[in-house]
Amino acid sequence: MANMYRDVNLSEVNESYIGKELKVAGWVENIRDHGGVSFIDLRDMYGVLQVVLRDTTLLDGIHKEECIAIEGIMEQRDEETYNPKIPSGTIELEAKKITVLGQVYQQVPFEIQTSKEVREDVRLKYRYLDLRNPKVKDNMVFRSKVISFLRQKMTDMGFLEIQTPILCASSPEGARDYIVPSRKYKGKFYALPQAPQQYKQLLMVSGFDKYFQIAPCFRDEDARADRSPGEFYQLDFEMSFDTDFKVLKWVYDTISKCFKNDGFIK
Repeated sequence: MANMYRDVNLSEVNESYIGKELKVAGWVENIRDHGGVSFIDLRDMYGVLQVVLRDTTLLDGIHKEECIAIEGIMEQRDEETYNPKIPSGTIELEAKKITVLGQVYQQVPFEIQTSKEVREDVRLKYRYLDLRNPKVKDNMVFRSKVISFLRQKMTDMGFLEIQTPILCASSPEGARDYIVPSRKYKGKFYALPQAPQQYKQLLMVSGFDKYFQIAPCFRDEDARADRSPGEFYQLDFEMSFDTDFKVLKWVYDTISKCFKNDGFIK
């Protein structure tokens, strides 16, 4: 992890670093000015760390949500200032130098912690800010873990992951196709797949015994309760020389374990 910007991420800082020089990096979540001393709550993807600035000139020109790197000395917090809400709540970094990596030129359009209460069009316009919200970020992390689990489970069961084409010919499905005009062939169009149905059947006919992919599906239809408009992802798989009972058993085994206590979904 150590590089020119940081020595550790903020989930790795602990009391073993007390008295040591350390460089950390992240975004300014909050600034508190107490007169002769100021504090910054520094946030990265992994955690939050309190930074104390006894030289308040270091705070000049620093704004909320700015991306910064801080060099300083780790120290123990006074016991009455412990923060049990965060893992690093017993320590703080005394800042000696601050380097701005990404400057904020104007006030951010909404508070990060309450971004989910903001109008959706504003959130999407400033999506890079919305994704800093811990709850939104956790959803992205959760999705990644689910996909990773499904991929590992299917591989362990002998399925071969194969990516099927995205640009394809239109085929009869249950919704309208999204079409992509061809630059080379005037008046001709590609379609985006509503599902990899025909491709996976071709794989079975070709002799591939078990196939799967985390498949993107594109359907030119309105939003549904269980999907966003236009696109969604699904666990898609096919098996040769098997019965419907066996297929259902494999589905049940995979999905049920995904949503039980399997290491990441509690």
